[in-house]
Amino acid sequence: MKINAERIAQLINGKVEGNADVEVSSFGKIEEAQRSQLAFLANPKYEDFLYTTNASVIIVNESLELKQPVSATLIRVADAYIAFANLLQKYQEMMQAQLTGIQQPSYIHPSAKLGENVFVGAFTYLGENVTVGNNTKLYPGVYIGNDVKISDNSIIHPGVKIYFGCMVGNNVTIHAGTVIGGDGFGFAPQENGTYKKVPQIGNVVIEDNVEIGCNTTIDRATVGSTIIHAGTKLDNLIQIAHNVEIGYNTVIAAQSGVSGSTKIGNNAMIGGQVGIVGHLQIAEGTKINAQSGVSKSIKQKNTAVTGSPAYDYTSALRSQALSRNLPQMEKRLAELEKLVQQLLQEKVSF
Repeated sequence: MKINAERIAQLINGKVEGNADVEVSSFGKIEEAQRSQLAFLANPKYEDFLYTTNASVIIVNESLELKQPVSATLIRVADAYIAFANLLQKYQEMMQAQLTGIQQPSYIHPSAKLGENVFVGAFTYLGENVTVGNNTKLYPGVYIGNDVKISDNSIIHPGVKIYFGCMVGNNVTIHAGTVIGGDGFGFAPQENGTYKKVPQIGNVVIEDNVEIGCNTTIDRATVGSTIIHAGTKLDNLIQIAHNVEIGYNTVIAAQSGVSGSTKIGNNAMIGGQVGIVGHLQIAEGTKINAQSGVSKSIKQKNTAVTGSPAYDYTSALRSQALSRNLPQMEKRLAELEKLVQQLLQEKVSF
């Protein structure tokens, strides 16, 4: 699909500097882009490529001062990174808007209700009383269990499984291989050493504007709901256990795990490979460094922690600095002990 610089500027509220009629048909990184491609420059360390790139159109910050002439057409905006992201979103929406209809083979129960402009890919299964909202896309191989409700403008990528009774809000994106609503890990120990399964009869509720990465698993609640609040972003390969509640606009990086019944506050930032023990309270605005192990509740807002067990981030950095200096400190201590011994000997001799 070809589009000219003037139209791009209109889409991102930018100002054209150069040939407004030049057309592009794809995107490229500024250091690699070719003719008829669009790139962007947000990081100053890549500025040198601005003068050597073959890109036809480049989105730049309006504050950028050129050091030399450029061959490309520039589109100046307040924030080049955000403008480029918005443009990619609009492009993706235009491409996805072309996907409508029901591919075969697929199974849709007669009681299922589909909104307008829905896409159902081949080998997709929709169970009893399923509701799919307007403009929602279900890519091939998706399984939607009985009584699941998916709202408008959501995208469910190939191979996603959503178990019975779960709810998905508006503008939600769930990437390939993710499982929503599998049983929580509930087993009661018996006197004879065996374990009796505790039925998991709750569900998962995913609110609006959530994005969930590939191969993430979110367990259904034992009773009640596991809740992912609006605006939260989950990376690939994350485990969210039963009855967990994650607050608004929280982000969690890959390979992290949250144990059962833990409550995470709004606007938290959790790094990769973090482990959080069950039944904890994680305060609003908490930042947890990668590979940390959280075993106690964090009750103070906007706290930063690191380590395993996790503790105050600033204190941890000081401890690490001291640890690196231990060999030198040991040497100095030995020299001081030697000096003290010499002074004691001199005093006795006197």
